Amino acid sequence: MEAIEVVVIGAGQAGAATSHELSERGVEHVVLEAERPGFSWSQRWDSFTLVTPNHAIRLPGGTYVGDDPHGYLPRYEIEEHIRTYAAGLAAEVRSGTRVDRLRPAEAGGYLLDTAEGAIAARSVVVATGAYQRPHHPAAIAALPPGLEVVDSIDYRRPADLPDGAVLVVGGGQSACQIAEELALSGREVIMACGRAPWFYRRLEGRDIFDWLADAGFLDEGPEALPTPAARLGANLQATGTRGGHDLTYRTLDQLGVRLGGHLVADAGGSPRLAPDLEEILAFCDMVHGMLRNELLEWCATSGRPALDIPPASAFQPEPVRDLDLRALGAVIVAAGYRSRYTEWIEMPGIVDEFGFPVHADGESTVAPGIHFVGVHLLRTRKSSLLLGVGDDAARTAERIAASLRAPAA
Repeated sequence: MEAIEVVVIGAGQAGAATSHELSERGVEHVVLEAERPGFSWSQRWDSFTLVTPNHAIRLPGGTYVGDDPHGYLPRYEIEEHIRTYAAGLAAEVRSGTRVDRLRPAEAGGYLLDTAEGAIAARSVVVATGAYQRPHHPAAIAALPPGLEVVDSIDYRRPADLPDGAVLVVGGGQSACQIAEELALSGREVIMACGRAPWFYRRLEGRDIFDWLADAGFLDEGPEALPTPAARLGANLQATGTRGGHDLTYRTLDQLGVRLGGHLVADAGGSPRLAPDLEEILAFCDMVHGMLRNELLEWCATSGRPALDIPPASAFQPEPVRDLDLRALGAVIVAAGYRSRYTEWIEMPGIVDEFGFPVHADGESTVAPGIHFVGVHLLRTRKSSLLLGVGDDAARTAERIAASLRAPAA
């Protein structure tokens, strides 16, 4: 059995950043990657781009240095950036090495089972991505057999879908971006809307993510959320395509996308759109108002002139009431993701009821020596973003280095 003191699982932005920070502290380690560095970005649809500006790519030792800092990289350039970054790491990166099982070792430490054999490790960093398993609302199972159902991770382009109207299930970034692309391609689009915050792409000519970063919003931790379940909520509706522009239920309505409530199954088991579009839109506008107030309060406390932020305008579109399943050619499911840690990590209590790691500063509280990086809202709102994953990587690397320096008990 191979013995490696520290193993990093995953060579995306989180794993690669952690590897960089471990090497900076003189910690020898190996990175195991199931596919190739940056592979997950290549699995997005053809027109996918970042929703944060390019200058927010702030990996340690791998920041963006191109000539379009305020643009939004397309997926193939994101993958190339991470692949190049990983190629410059000091540690060994073993591509094509999937970890099938992680479990405690009888003698202490942990065992990682791979197709190439087992590895014994004292510390393990799990950096397998923030979005792992597409979430299907229960009503998806009630859709008629033969109707093509495509997860957003498997969607590539409008021309791949069968003829007919397209039902998009969800309300976050992916759902809105795909609905917009389909509408612009001439397809009839219906949205089974979900609750998602929205805001303006730019204020005073500056990207909203820059304002949120300056205001400290992205540094807030999960304790700022109303409930633990809110971690499963959608991210801010946004897009970087065509130079970046407002993308909300309002803009989609203007494009001709027909909006309805969320997808449910009635008492007889038939899928339908719930009559709750008004409540959904009210929630979205409420979060918009909260963000607006937070930015204006920051302006006041920081002494800068108040930003000109228009309040939400009146918006009462006629909801789709009758869902004609016979007219649908396909259904795109973009209803968020859930973790899959328990499918391969054999440690009871490793995650909470929502699938998030139970941790203290990134280290598991039930399995000391197991660390998590790149998880949505692990430490802050930017924990899984190219903007903030480097901060989490540094803290985890320092924690591991300190544990290796500590005398054995």
